[in-house]
Amino acid sequence: MREGEWTRADRAKAAAKLMLGWVALLWLIELVDHATGHALDAYGIAARESDGLTGIPLAPFLHFGFDHVASNSVPLLVLGFVTALSGIRRFLAVAAAITLADGFAVWLISPSHSITAGASGLIFGLFGYLLVRGFVERSPLGVVVAVVIAAFWGTTFLAGALPTDSMVSWQAHLFGLLAGAGVALLARPRRAVF
Repeated sequence: MREGEWTRADRAKAAAKLMLGWVALLWLIELVDHATGHALDAYGIAARESDGLTGIPLAPFLHFGFDHVASNSVPLLVLGFVTALSGIRRFLAVAAAITLADGFAVWLISPSHSITAGASGLIFGLFGYLLVRGFVERSPLGVVVAVVIAAFWGTTFLAGALPTDSMVSWQAHLFGLLAGAGVALLARPRRAVF
């Protein structure tokens, strides 16, 4: 059975497996990072350094400690699952577009000599994507999803996109949010699935 022919239950199972596996992978990578004395942290996005560009696809999988990965796990699990309900290929395309756009912006405007890592740019991107998608697709369920996530996480995400904490990459948050909204505007399907 092709992905387009899946039932809602099939989509939900696939989305749950994908996101549980994704979050488990983040924890496994952080275990390896911890065991190697945080050697993987250097592979994040190094601002405006040519070798820092390789950190763009890696940064969402790297974290600065267990508290960091823990704080990203639940929102990634929830927002990723909701996004993946529209299809795994669509989710992966959305995640890739957000990661690249956000990562390049972080590389370009983050403070010199900084390294940015963590899934929060992707999380903010998924939040922005889900906020805009329902309205763009004129999907009643999508609008309800947007309203629910805005009510539940809206102030947290808005506060996180502001430069209020020098230890947090507001650049990753802000540009992730903008990238997600942009992807929703640019990637309208012919027919809303969700």
